[in-house]
Amino acid sequence: MDENSSDASTPQPPLAEGGAETAPSEAPSPEVLKSAYNAFKKRWKLTRLDYDSRIGRGPLSAGQKSSIVGIAGPREFPRAVWEELVKQGRLKHAGAGLYAMP
Repeated sequence: MDENSSDASTPQPPLAEGGAETAPSEAPSPEVLKSAYNAFKKRWKLTRLDYDSRIGRGPLSAGQKSSIVGIAGPREFPRAVWEELVKQGRLKHAGAGLYAMP
């Protein structure tokens, strides 16, 4: 029996979105959740800053709030991480795979 043939028949774990390997039934570790939450907060802040700095939309004009409803979570983390953060109440669903700060 050839060693290479046994490796080829062994099923490989599925790759999550973004290329990270995760088991579907395991909850993400607290370190991963913290890192994902911090990455989301940075992206949220930069997205709002980018929107507010557009021509014709100034933070001092008309006193309007940002109309950003939600953003997609960074692709470095699988969807299970974002769902866990929603369960914990640290994020909320904004629809169509988008998340927002509560």
